[in-house]
Amino acid sequence: MAIYQSILLAVDLHPHCDEFTAKRALDIAKQSGAKISIVHAVEHINAYGVAQAYPTVIDLEEQMLKESQEGLASFANKYGIPASQQFVEIGSPKSVILAKADEVKADLIVVGSHGRHGISLLLGSTANAVLHHAHCDVLAVWIKDHQHK
Repeated sequence: MAIYQSILLAVDLHPHCDEFTAKRALDIAKQSGAKISIVHAVEHINAYGVAQAYPTVIDLEEQMLKESQEGLASFANKYGIPASQQFVEIGSPKSVILAKADEVKADLIVVGSHGRHGISLLLGSTANAVLHHAHCDVLAVWIKDHQHK
């Protein structure tokens, strides 16, 4: 029996970082015969009711969502991930990733981790938040600085 059956790849749509992380997730999926899903979170810019005062914020959020859906589709299609397994959600990355992992019954979440300078940045990272709250294995793929220059 394969170690993993359902892998969730979380991406931030920065091509150089995501490509490295995707290749790692796809290698694991191929080795284990796992289904792979991909998710991207669009930060909710109307979290504090800003849209009531500035209606254009809603338009901006809708535009960000549309562009993210197009970007994710392009990226996922490049790696053969079907549309039915591509997800763009509005919310905090940690919440979106964890909810989608539960929804797709992921037994592995793969995220990129920049490990930027300083412990406070590392502790505040999405990868760290997912690692500490996930109900399954998490692979934080370290993205070296030279890989995304």
